[in-house]
Amino acid sequence: MQREEGAGEGELPGFMARYQAGEPEAVEELVRRLSPRLLRFFGGFQADRADAEDLLQDCWIRIHRSRHTYRPQEPVLPWIFAIARHTRLDAYRRRRRRESREVLVANPPETYSLAAQAPAADEDRFLRLVESLPESQREVLLMLKVSGMSLEDVARATSSTVGAIKQKAHRAYERLRLTLGEKRP
Repeated sequence: MQREEGAGEGELPGFMARYQAGEPEAVEELVRRLSPRLLRFFGGFQADRADAEDLLQDCWIRIHRSRHTYRPQEPVLPWIFAIARHTRLDAYRRRRRRESREVLVANPPETYSLAAQAPAADEDRFLRLVESLPESQREVLLMLKVSGMSLEDVARATSSTVGAIKQKAHRAYERLRLTLGEKRP
């Protein structure tokens, strides 16, 4: 997975400051630049694209509501991904509460097929591999490799240290190597 062109931190603080000042063009540019990254982040935890898109919408609503808390001297990506992380965690908690109250039936009246929304074979394989990781390792791997964030940005977004992020990433890589049956050189 590679970073998108122009999706680095460079111009984002300027767009964020303009967004805080109420410029609609600035929010449009932020959404255009960051939504693909956020969608891949959410997609790494969700079984289908519709749920990931719902999380993306919820995340942008939360960003809009809390835009006044962004400090211009700070990087934008960690601030955005901290909100994304909390959006995902809140959705997980809601789903768990709902599932605890649901009653399973032996034969559901209809089944839903993901075939119409099936991702490419490589992407599907990648998502299956990533799903095998513990959630904290998966989160770090998605932020680092899929979203292209730096170690420092991931540490800020997860309220962690760079050392802890390195450790989680290393453990994720080791687990993926074992899963793929590769020997370390």
